Amino acid sequence: MAATIGNNSYAQENGTTDKKSFHGKIMSGLKIGANYSNVYGRSGDQFNTNALLGFAAGGFVSIPIVPHINFQPEILFSQKGFHGTGSILNGTYNLTRTTSYIDVPLLFAFVPGRFLTLLIGPQYSLLIHQRDVFANASTSIDRQQLFLDDDARRNTVCLTGGADLNFNHIVIGARGGIDVLSNKNNGTSATPRYKNMWMQFTLGYRFYH
Repeated sequence: MAATIGNNSYAQENGTTDKKSFHGKIMSGLKIGANYSNVYGRSGDQFNTNALLGFAAGGFVSIPIVPHINFQPEILFSQKGFHGTGSILNGTYNLTRTTSYIDVPLLFAFVPGRFLTLLIGPQYSLLIHQRDVFANASTSIDRQQLFLDDDARRNTVCLTGGADLNFNHIVIGARGGIDVLSNKNNGTSATPRYKNMWMQFTLGYRFYH
């Protein structure tokens, strides 16, 4: 028996709902994956960077607004950072910086069909931990902090967007993002000064409500 409510069709058999027809339903889920991150807008004396691989995981809720458009807030633990090289006092150094954030994307999701979701929106990010591995010709330092640097920007605003592929309960996601604000509150701090950019790839499991 097929029951239609507004624009939503539900195929029912033995009192159960066809989970594949998910338009108009509230959904939640969990996801896990990786970030491939680097920085841009950087300033420093001969400061160059390469991308860093980091961990990402969290959850999401998808709430229908109008047909084919949902509001999808998420909360994620997200590692970003870079491998960098630069110079100090005519000497070269290597720096690997791993930054751990709580990311809160506030996304609008366009759902044109069963298998594809397009997402875009702002993101709030709170920096909770930073690890720097610094090395030059004479020394090596591994420094971790939960924010001794008063000038570090602990919260920032980002822009993010991407797409999800939907296979009933399974969701495969890919998105990119950039920081709007730099990692420092002002320009008086020691280098490096930069903004994050990243690609994120996740595998998720969705629940229907």
